[in-house]
Amino acid sequence: MIGFQMFNFSKTISFPFKYQIPNYVDKHIQEVSKLQRIIKYFKRNLFLYIKRQKNLEIFSILPNHQNILWINISAPSLGDSLMDLSSRVMLENKNVDLFTSNKNAHIYVNDEIFKNVFTSKNELINNSYDLVILDSYSTRSVNIKVKVAPSNSFVGMYGFFNGPEVNRILFSYHQLNNLLGYVKSESEINNIAKNILSISDSDKRIVADIVPKEYLAISIGGEWKYKIYEKWGDLIQKIIKNNEKINIVLIGSKNAQNQSQELINRFNNYQFINLVSKLTFNQTAEVIKNSKVLICCDGGLMHAANAVNANIIALIARLRPEMLFVNDNQIALFDKNDVNNIEVETVFKSYSEISNLFDNHLQGE
Repeated sequence: MIGFQMFNFSKTISFPFKYQIPNYVDKHIQEVSKLQRIIKYFKRNLFLYIKRQKNLEIFSILPNHQNILWINISAPSLGDSLMDLSSRVMLENKNVDLFTSNKNAHIYVNDEIFKNVFTSKNELINNSYDLVILDSYSTRSVNIKVKVAPSNSFVGMYGFFNGPEVNRILFSYHQLNNLLGYVKSESEINNIAKNILSISDSDKRIVADIVPKEYLAISIGGEWKYKIYEKWGDLIQKIIKNNEKINIVLIGSKNAQNQSQELINRFNNYQFINLVSKLTFNQTAEVIKNSKVLICCDGGLMHAANAVNANIIALIARLRPEMLFVNDNQIALFDKNDVNNIEVETVFKSYSEISNLFDNHLQGE
């Protein structure tokens, strides 16, 4: 049986649903040998057998699956987590708990879909579920499933699909639609697919007390060098010269603290509203939601902006915009290698265009 399963290694590059979405499958095939893909598939299949899970794998979420545990531990970043879990709205008639990493758990504490959020296997020992949703068939995810729900049936989101870059939002929605028995058409899924993020009333009140009525938000910093824009100062200089009275709110995490201080020092006659590393992720999303526009690079806050329907000017490198977005709320500026190859004048022009559209809309109301 294991030998037969081995020859189904095309699952590593084939979508588990019947529709096409933006992807880099061809690029993956060029860069990763067939032997490597076979070995990875065989190892994961073998691991499921060793852990006595293979016979528990099913391919449908049924009406009687009311109490569900969603294990999402493979998404390494906040942005990936938001995209991979975006389709959870399709389970709003179920009781769904989430098991995820400490790094990502806080953004789902007040979630409208997830009833409980767990980060420790010990918290789940006495819980009972009808079904488990596994993010992937990695050894880490399978080990958690074995520990907390060893005899439960499970379905896979990515399953054996591993390696190729895809539009993770569309992948999430289309796969969950597949598991639910194609309750929606392809066009219906494409129309509703988006990140979601719940912001508590208390967070909304906190933000309302610290931001002005109108402002521009700029997200600085980043984790990867090719995603960290080093020309914010030159861009801000153009923006302030165009409108000296504009309010600029700086946002970002701890990795943006040095960059924010450099900007404050450079523009010592301008009063930034500096919220870098001062708010939670969800509170920062509320700041973005109420902004005139967010200018940012690819990262967690860009995906948060997508979740709250903000106007976005996004600087993106390597992954093309269609791999990251579904809706039309953004202007995406792309370079195939590094966001720093995007000229300041190009960003400012996009900012001017979206600002004029916003201002004209207000005047027409």
